[in-house]
Amino acid sequence: MLIIAGLGNPGPTYAKNRHNIGFMAVDEIARRWGFSAARSRFQGQASEGSIDTPQGPVRALILKPQGYYNESGRAVGEAMKFFKLTPTDVIVFHDEIDMAPGRFRMKSGGGAAGNNGIRSVTSQVGDAFRRGRIGVGHPGHKDAVMHYVLGDFHKVEHQWLDPMLDAIADALPFAAVGDDERYQAEVMRLAPAPKADPRKPV
Repeated sequence: MLIIAGLGNPGPTYAKNRHNIGFMAVDEIARRWGFSAARSRFQGQASEGSIDTPQGPVRALILKPQGYYNESGRAVGEAMKFFKLTPTDVIVFHDEIDMAPGRFRMKSGGGAAGNNGIRSVTSQVGDAFRRGRIGVGHPGHKDAVMHYVLGDFHKVEHQWLDPMLDAIADALPFAAVGDDERYQAEVMRLAPAPKADPRKPV
């Protein structure tokens, strides 16, 4: 069993925010792999399904915590304990302001780097979980970060956003069998984005 969690804020007000790209990613995964309809569970919206891999199907739970971004760890911790999993069985997709828009990196362990959602998950399950970091860019000044991440993606940003979400879902079998390096490479192959300064607009 794999827990695939997305970070975001619940409700239509926040649905198209940059901060909600984690929700967008797991929604696309659920659609691509035909997961069950979401229902209230583990202090979040949860759906179950399986991911076809060359090694056979991998069962997974998609989880969208509903306690707001900075409290995401409660839902992840509750689900992990229920299924008796370890942190390495957990993948958390989230926005990353210190990466250029359209860049993608998988990472295991480490600090929160100022991300309060990741800090919340760490407080509940430790820091060894896997992170799917999706670059959204930086507004250029720390005082503008909150307004920026709680702002909606602009229409022009969908030129990289939509292919990125498709790639995250399509390449998922590599992550499902634990090959995060190959998964990262495949996502960037399917949705290439130039390396750029995250503080400069694409």
